[in-house]
Amino acid sequence: MSSISRARRVSAAVMVPQDIAAPLAHGGDLGAARKLFPGAPEPFIDLSTGINPFAYPLPPLDPAVFARLPEPAATERLAEVAAAAYGAPSPSHVVAGPGLQMLLPLVAALVRPGRAAVLGPTYAEHARVAALAGHAVREVTTIGDLVGADLAVVVNPNNPDGRIVERDVLLRLAEQVALLVVDEAFIDAGPIGNSLATGLTRPNLVVLRSFGKFFGLAGVRLGFALAATDIARRLRAALGPWAVSGPALAIGTAALADASWIAQTRMRLAADASRLDGLLAGAELEVAGGTSLFRLVSTPAAAGLFDRLGRAGIFVRRFAEQPTWLRFGLPGDGAASQRLTAALTGFHAPADGKSK
Repeated sequence: MSSISRARRVSAAVMVPQDIAAPLAHGGDLGAARKLFPGAPEPFIDLSTGINPFAYPLPPLDPAVFARLPEPAATERLAEVAAAAYGAPSPSHVVAGPGLQMLLPLVAALVRPGRAAVLGPTYAEHARVAALAGHAVREVTTIGDLVGADLAVVVNPNNPDGRIVERDVLLRLAEQVALLVVDEAFIDAGPIGNSLATGLTRPNLVVLRSFGKFFGLAGVRLGFALAATDIARRLRAALGPWAVSGPALAIGTAALADASWIAQTRMRLAADASRLDGLLAGAELEVAGGTSLFRLVSTPAAAGLFDRLGRAGIFVRRFAEQPTWLRFGLPGDGAASQRLTAALTGFHAPADGKSK
């Protein structure tokens, strides 16, 4: 039985600790990686995030987008392009924000403080921001445990194990909670047909989409909340004017309109994820789940493997609450793949957790 299966056999609801001011561990912190492994070769290869290593090519930008406040017309144009790309009913259902992370507390505050339930194990920021909004937060392990919540959160596909909850199941759940939030940050890499973006006529549904992960431009800081028009108006009011920078508006509009690049990238990511599976299998590592942007490995030798990779200048995501898990992002180029291959060569994960 995998560690994921064992984790899901515990109590159906776990109260989330209320130390909400404490920073949470995230991927992408190469400063921390260098402190942990000061002698590692440079440049560090960062596999600790689920960000596409093949970034969208930046379009030429008019210098005015840096010098002037963003024009409302540019925001409206981005909403039009995003609605078409994501399948939302209209631009009025689209709210652009300065990164998905900045939208989370605004969404959590859409309902009065009450009972929040997050389908886990998953991205810990959802529980933290719900607690900041005043909710009593539980992490639950089944869809049924979400029923009756004032705020219910499902990450779909899930981070870090890629779990998928079927669209029809989520639509039924929306009838049984006050507000359903579905985080689709990784759905651009598939399965697109499972998206709830077309179900936004429901007044109590918010769908979250990330721009930076799929397009490989996390530093642009752009994300979207898709919702019924009443909720969308409330979120825009909470964000205030000029929520998205001029450069982000221009880059997001160009990228989301590039249907050819999007289609080609989905195929490329799927192929590269399959190649990563082969590298991991060669080290006898169990792929316990994932998406086309990352793979989750379950091994009793996780601590030793994390150290081995770190000393080779490769940073992967580990999980304090699940010490047998490691998450691998996609190597970005041939050099990164070669270094990962070399670091895994000769590694085998026995049952006792001590690598050979």
